[in-house]
Amino acid sequence: MTDVLRRGRASLAFSFFAQGTAFALLVTRIPAVQDRYGLTDAQLPIVLAAVPVLAGVGSVTTEQLVGRIRPSRLLRWSQPLVLLALLGAGAGHGIAAMAVALAVFGLAVGVLDASMNMLGVSLQRTYGRSIMLSFHAAYSLGGIVGASLAWAGAHWHLALWVSYLPVVAVLLPAAFVGSLWYVDGKAAAGGTEGAGGGGGGGTLVFRLLLPLCLVMTFAYIGDSTVSNWSAKYLQDTLGSSEQLATVPYNVYMVTTLLGRAIGDLGVRRFGAVAVVRLGALVAALGFAVVAGAPGAWAGMLGFTLLGLGLCVLVPQTFAAAGRLFPGASDAAIARLNIFNYVGFLVGSPLVGALGDAWSYRGAMLVPMVLVLVTLVYARSFAPRGDRYGGGHERPRTADVGRGSNGV
Repeated sequence: MTDVLRRGRASLAFSFFAQGTAFALLVTRIPAVQDRYGLTDAQLPIVLAAVPVLAGVGSVTTEQLVGRIRPSRLLRWSQPLVLLALLGAGAGHGIAAMAVALAVFGLAVGVLDASMNMLGVSLQRTYGRSIMLSFHAAYSLGGIVGASLAWAGAHWHLALWVSYLPVVAVLLPAAFVGSLWYVDGKAAAGGTEGAGGGGGGGTLVFRLLLPLCLVMTFAYIGDSTVSNWSAKYLQDTLGSSEQLATVPYNVYMVTTLLGRAIGDLGVRRFGAVAVVRLGALVAALGFAVVAGAPGAWAGMLGFTLLGLGLCVLVPQTFAAAGRLFPGASDAAIARLNIFNYVGFLVGSPLVGALGDAWSYRGAMLVPMVLVLVTLVYARSFAPRGDRYGGGHERPRTADVGRGSNGV
């Protein structure tokens, strides 16, 4: 049993890593995608917006499927689709080929993100202690690796497909082999779950889930602000060099990884509510430092604080949804995952519009306020029968009777 859980945890962590790598390889090479397909500056935002919209559709579809199909099976087949679609986006010819590749990428990412977090939440419940942040740490590590590989491809002027092919050739078979050890956990409290680890039992009440949906949206507005505007802000507002302007996002990713690597220990020691409150306060402080920074180095300190603060919010929001609806956790996570893409869609245009109409310093105060609103909803993260650490760990059980191989 213990070996089954360990293999399940390791294989799921690799899935998070592979997804982080693939996503970073796409988003950090957007200029190259634009050049390859001859997209105009007016067309590019439409294309970029279509991916998270389709990912939302994929997440909605997953919510409908998990009552009949285990999340492990959805993840097993959606991850290869994401990797192959990434390769297709880099190797296609013509707008139609690009549209098909990115459509498949978006839809598959929605299924993958939802099913990946479903397995993470159910496995955490099986372990009886907080392990969710460790999975998202693997995602952050993958993002760093993907961004580094993208930098190398751009530095050596490699064609997109040349950059993508070796990565896909390594990750695709490794992810598929790892998927043979996925574990669909079963909650030990709150009722027996269905085949999907939560999709078959219980009732999802959206009104109760709404506070977590708002927190997810606010967290991704903050995250997209950093990913889309940190370089421009440092260079145009704080007067840094072009080279120095590339540093904040890398610092943000590294501090996100570090925060998530130790975050589970904080949850076990102090509880999810305290960790979320601290994360929100640190993130808000980061935005305040960025907004008031007198120069580039102070601005980078702010982005460092943002990484340490924002990194805990998303994993803990997924975990809280699983605790809130122990008999319908898969459906809750799929619904919650949609607001990941809502925040991603809203964040960048919101800051850009405010920056143009007002000032970019002032625009940074808006995500600061939104992150602080998380404090209002912090009690939604309180354990409901799942007590991590402090000698109150739950008995370890796993729904491994059929095994993920036979899903």
